[in-house]
Amino acid sequence: MNPRYAPVLFGFLLSGLMSFIVSGVAIFRALGVSGEAAGVWLAETWPTSWAVAFPTVLVVAPLVRRMVGKLVRAA
Repeated sequence: MNPRYAPVLFGFLLSGLMSFIVSGVAIFRALGVSGEAAGVWLAETWPTSWAVAFPTVLVVAPLVRRMVGKLVRAA
């Protein structure tokens, strides 16, 4: 893969993993640990979360990089 796609791939993987973990914690807290909760999580909650998280990461990441750049002193 061309290195110019690295930021998009990073955002895709990061948003996928983060939405997987956060939506899992939320659904299991709400419904308890059960087969029904797992089905709802994997079929409904996680895909919806990822659909929101991926574009959000692509938009927010450059802003956060700038904020970090201003907060961290140059070496």
